[in-house]
Amino acid sequence: MSEMIDTAFDHTSAAAIEPPAAKVNLLGLSRQKMAEFFLSISEKKFRAEQVLKWIHHHRVDDFDQMTNVSKSLRECLKSIAEIRGPEVVSSHFSVDGTCKWVVRVASGSCVETVFIPENGRGTLCISSQAGCSLDCSFCSTGKQGFNSDLSVAEIIGQVWIAARHFNNVPAKMDRSITNVVMMGMGEPLMNFDNVVDAMNLMMDDLGYGLSKRRVTLSTSGVVPALKKLSEVTNVSLAVSLHAPNNELRNQLVPINRKYPLDQLLDAIHYYMNRLTDSKRVVTIEYTLLSGINDQLEHAQQLAVLLQDVPCKINLIPFNPFPRSGYERPSNNAVRRFQESLLLAGFNVTVRKTRGDDIDAACGQLVGSVMDKTRRSERYVSARIAAQQI
Repeated sequence: MSEMIDTAFDHTSAAAIEPPAAKVNLLGLSRQKMAEFFLSISEKKFRAEQVLKWIHHHRVDDFDQMTNVSKSLRECLKSIAEIRGPEVVSSHFSVDGTCKWVVRVASGSCVETVFIPENGRGTLCISSQAGCSLDCSFCSTGKQGFNSDLSVAEIIGQVWIAARHFNNVPAKMDRSITNVVMMGMGEPLMNFDNVVDAMNLMMDDLGYGLSKRRVTLSTSGVVPALKKLSEVTNVSLAVSLHAPNNELRNQLVPINRKYPLDQLLDAIHYYMNRLTDSKRVVTIEYTLLSGINDQLEHAQQLAVLLQDVPCKINLIPFNPFPRSGYERPSNNAVRRFQESLLLAGFNVTVRKTRGDDIDAACGQLVGSVMDKTRRSERYVSARIAAQQI
């Protein structure tokens, strides 16, 4: 008898200490998933629209502020759900108006988000991963190694954090997010589903109401995922090319060894051909590295490579970071490269360096990555060994 009593007692004790179920973070739910959530708790679908507006239009994280939601439902939501963005670890503000937020995600790593204001336009550059698995040789993010994919809430949460910040600045400093670019830390197509859901929220009228032309995904060339992307969205596309031939690109962008230029160009054509607007073009991003890929012969090769691609070319003078091994080209070298492409008939811009005083310029985003790959450790060891030779 005592054995039976002991068994029953143990079972009851275990149940008593069982941890409560995790709350649903509503910040990361799309319109469809929000509707499914409310149906699952026996509420009408229109509640999804109400709550989405409160979260993304009014940027609230307190259910009690949702005045058009019944008190009973608010109490219910407080018990089973939450609105939780990434933790803001620090904020930095450049003399040129650029803003950078360092935010901590669930894995414990920190990622960076950058806002760049210019000529009535406000571009928010957001991260999709903590670190990056692709290890492009000239990118400081890649040298940090890789830790984790960001959740939908952590991706859209970067937009939410920036929008909340601008709600609180003085009227004379009013800024708005007109464009979002997936060009921060990480390769967006390696976190496909979460990135697509987050971009859909950016474009949803119940989210941030951005047009498909004002949401841009930048990829280094994950070819199968790029083709898949064309089947689920029509956002603007940017491709990090950085070299006009396979031999050089293999060195700078290692994923090229798996998906060489002919496959990448085919995937670009595939994506662009599925867009209904024939006037849209892909942005080709090309980081200029002194003495590496900035010679006139490289410009001429690039012109031949892209002759059939509907594109504009964005030249990015390299932004130095410690122990990179690369140097920024001279202004004359950048100008010669640009002029060669202009003469070949391309639309070519040179990206202005913004936020370099707060390490927020292109290629400088580092964050604080708890590296699972040990790449950052190997990178530092290799640099130390090279200095000892």
